[in-house]
Amino acid sequence: MTTTVTTEAAQGLALLYHDAHLLAVDKPSLLLSVPGRGPEKHDSVLTRARRHWPGARIVHRLDWETSGVLLLALDGPTQSALNRQFARREIDKEYRARVAGRLACRRLSIRRPLVRDWPNRPRQMVDWERGKPSLTHVERLGHHGPDTCLCLRPVTGRSHQLRVHLLDIGHPILGDRLYGPPGSREAADRLLLHAHRLAFIHPATGERLALEAPLPF
Repeated sequence: MTTTVTTEAAQGLALLYHDAHLLAVDKPSLLLSVPGRGPEKHDSVLTRARRHWPGARIVHRLDWETSGVLLLALDGPTQSALNRQFARREIDKEYRARVAGRLACRRLSIRRPLVRDWPNRPRQMVDWERGKPSLTHVERLGHHGPDTCLCLRPVTGRSHQLRVHLLDIGHPILGDRLYGPPGSREAADRLLLHAHRLAFIHPATGERLALEAPLPF
């Protein structure tokens, strides 16, 4: 069921869905998915959720700068079942992004193996010898002046996959201060990447849920 829990009750989290087994929130940009090291990184979706739902457990993560649908389990069996769906790539993920330059083709698939760039961590990089296979399907939604709006469907879930894949084909995401070159980096006051839609099978009911977070840009 879709919930109408107030913002105050939800500790400042915009709820997209809530029942006895799981909840989904619209994570804002610049909020961690889980706490980091040190008191300055304590605030996170998980921290806030546990103030209202003490049994909340993380299922997946979004980058600090990425906004959109974030799913949490409220019990162990639900967490395990959702983790299995992610591991088996049974969860459909759809992102929206605005990138630098006018992408010419309507659709393409980006296959670039990724590995951690240890001297420059947390950056990732394309490495054809040591990288793990990574696949992103891309659909052009339209042009926005000199830029392009995209729908992204990652098949794999490597760290920073979308950011590195788009950079590698010459269309960095606007506002990406970790990977973007000068120009695209300053073109937006935040990373223009949003987890727009998440579709999965509810572990308790067997119902297929498709949850969407409204576009913030």
